[in-house]
Amino acid sequence: MADDEPTITAQMTVHADQPGATIHKEIYGQFAEHLGRGVYEGLWVGPDSPIPNTRGIRNDVVAALKSLSVPVLRWPGGCFADEYHWRDGIGPRAQRPRRLNSHWGGVIDDNAFGTHEFMDLCEQIGAQPYVCANVGTGTPQEMKDWIEYMTSDSDSALANERRKNGRDKPWKLKFLGIGNESWGCGGDMTPEYYSDNYRRFHTFAKSLSGNRITSIACGANGADFNWTDVLMSHIGNRMNGLSLHYYTVPSGNWAHKGSATDFTEAQWHATMAQTLHMEVLVGQHSAIMDKYDPNKRIAMIVDEWGDWFDVEPGSNGGFLYQQNTLRDAIVAAINLNIFNQHCDRITMACIAQMVNVLQAMILTDKQKIVLTPTYDVFQMYKVHQDATLIPLELSAPPYKSGDSAVPTLHASASRDSAGRLHLSIVNLDPDHSVQLTAYLDGLQAKNLIGQVLTAPAMNAHNTFDNPDAVHPTAFSDFQIKADQISVKLPSKSVVVLEIQ
Repeated sequence: MADDEPTITAQMTVHADQPGATIHKEIYGQFAEHLGRGVYEGLWVGPDSPIPNTRGIRNDVVAALKSLSVPVLRWPGGCFADEYHWRDGIGPRAQRPRRLNSHWGGVIDDNAFGTHEFMDLCEQIGAQPYVCANVGTGTPQEMKDWIEYMTSDSDSALANERRKNGRDKPWKLKFLGIGNESWGCGGDMTPEYYSDNYRRFHTFAKSLSGNRITSIACGANGADFNWTDVLMSHIGNRMNGLSLHYYTVPSGNWAHKGSATDFTEAQWHATMAQTLHMEVLVGQHSAIMDKYDPNKRIAMIVDEWGDWFDVEPGSNGGFLYQQNTLRDAIVAAINLNIFNQHCDRITMACIAQMVNVLQAMILTDKQKIVLTPTYDVFQMYKVHQDATLIPLELSAPPYKSGDSAVPTLHASASRDSAGRLHLSIVNLDPDHSVQLTAYLDGLQAKNLIGQVLTAPAMNAHNTFDNPDAVHPTAFSDFQIKADQISVKLPSKSVVVLEIQ
């Protein structure tokens, strides 16, 4: 932060004496689709690769993901899921069929990465598997057989086939998505038609051998509130979760979404406004769910979210490869704050996507990897996993651009099992630092430590030649005064404080 950076003032009250719901760790979930270089090259290089790997899964990426404490991983899609037939991805790899990936680039998928490889990846990084079943081109029988193959400990033909293919004990599969984007690439269905399909498939989503399946219905695309209303009224008693998909597209134009790295402050501001719309969507969909489910038995699952920009120049347009800047980090932090704040309804979320696709944690180029600013935010925010939400109130001048205004600050807070309070604060303003006074109701601050993620430029990002251009550093620009703290937040920054 420049010494002469103009400063504005703001106030916050942290209600440490009014604990809320649990922030489920699954809110910090990830998503890996057979798309571009996300699975192949990003996660899977094969056991014969010169890139160090364990059973074909690259070691450097696994180490980075383990450090994030990734709680859940969604696979195989995405749009790919509703053309995926699980039998293509089991058995000897040399005998697996080669299939056209018609959604993403028209490339051939040799099915080297299938069920066993995905479950191995989940075990290596310590994540729960979240499998999305094929409703668009699949059948209830196919889904039923896949579940039995994965989870049965019986002497059935399917369980024995799994054993023959190298896995003796069944896997645990907690999360099952029944279709993906069934309103679009998953079948272009009406909500009524999908509801009937869901009822049929759900009937055969069997919990076997002590495994307990959480059934997740395909939810709405953004502001399609009718979809949520129809599903809640038709199949609410048959689902454990209902998904929501929303992407931050700052231009509002899907044909010309804008560059990931070359943008103006007006485009920065538009990105902030677009991503803050997630708060509106969550609130309105939650209100519909509350109408049918006032006790919040059914979870909202935001299993696709993040920035979506034009692909990097020179890359395959169907691979959705984009760079990742400080702007993406701010977007990630805002959305995670929103999910934390709504943890009474939202119990899981999956950013799109994990490696080399859209708003990725990690970018790879052959043997090289880069951890992105979004990765850093997930690293800083993992302190909220399974912690107790602490409500707060913010008062700050708006950050304006033309006729549009967004909040200058965005925040969430939680208390972990050791009693430490963590406060995550985002300064959306790229030009002004903020002098924040935070009043702590029910807490006397004795010690304070912090981290900050910021950079001189809005579009600062890490590259393979300069992988550490943006990274978190220790933060100490604060003062403690018993039941209040004073913090100077740099412009365009994410700050996480631990208060003891």
